[in-house]
Amino acid sequence: MDVYSIITQRIIEKLEAGCIPWHKPWRSIGAPRNLASKKRYRGINVWLLTVQGYTSPHWATIRQINALGGSVRKGEKATPVVFWRIYVDGVEVKAGEPEPEGQETEGRGKRRFVLRYYSAFNTEQCDLPASVTDKLALPEQRQFDPIEACEKILAGMPNPPEIVHTGDKAFYSPVTDRVTLPPRGLFESAEEYWATLWHECAGHATGHPKRLNRDSIKEAAPFGSATYSLEECIAEMAAAYLCGIVGIENRTIDNSAAYIAGWAKTFRENHKLIVHAAAQAQRACDYVLKVKSSG
Repeated sequence: MDVYSIITQRIIEKLEAGCIPWHKPWRSIGAPRNLASKKRYRGINVWLLTVQGYTSPHWATIRQINALGGSVRKGEKATPVVFWRIYVDGVEVKAGEPEPEGQETEGRGKRRFVLRYYSAFNTEQCDLPASVTDKLALPEQRQFDPIEACEKILAGMPNPPEIVHTGDKAFYSPVTDRVTLPPRGLFESAEEYWATLWHECAGHATGHPKRLNRDSIKEAAPFGSATYSLEECIAEMAAAYLCGIVGIENRTIDNSAAYIAGWAKTFRENHKLIVHAAAQAQRACDYVLKVKSSG
């Protein structure tokens, strides 16, 4: 089984259990990060790790855990973490966790990205010495109002699209570069309003040619096509990243059996979709937050 199949199967298992991974923001525990390097995980790794349900945001390989004087408890199951290896003329030139631009690229000269993975364990699956556990950061305590944080993020978005409030539907038009939302008063909550806005603005609108120039938003894609599915997944996950950052739920699409079954079917048919969608969603979120993407 290749890496894409392994990751896709993990996501499908969660979907079939009634859990939509990107609808679960990390809230107070903070985004998942590596215990040794302290680096936060990115792309699909955010959801692979967050959805496991541990309170601790800290993860590490068994080698890292052993180096710290700890051990993994017997019977604990590892979680895969993906990364890209870069080859030039068949020789590896760089290795690391961040996904470079989220693309498996072949034919770009003699440079090639190959997806790989390693196994990680949460610190709750391990026995660690007090010298390590005493230094672990406490869960992040949010000292800000999530809605004010949303307003601030939107105000700071580079080159934002026009946003209008009218009608009873939410959508983005690449032709006019305009996000249309129902009036705020029609939403059941402020959280629902912002989750919907992030889906359209941080998701779809970032793909416009004057922003990230994403193929899946530039192409005319019929409902249900591979391109349509990819773009919708990018928008859903980009919204989820921002919802997670400010600590609100991402509920842009109803958590229905039909919706879950639809995504599971889509991922079975295209094992690369979820990995690439997550990486593109990370780029979209980085664009909105003015964070320089790695890779």
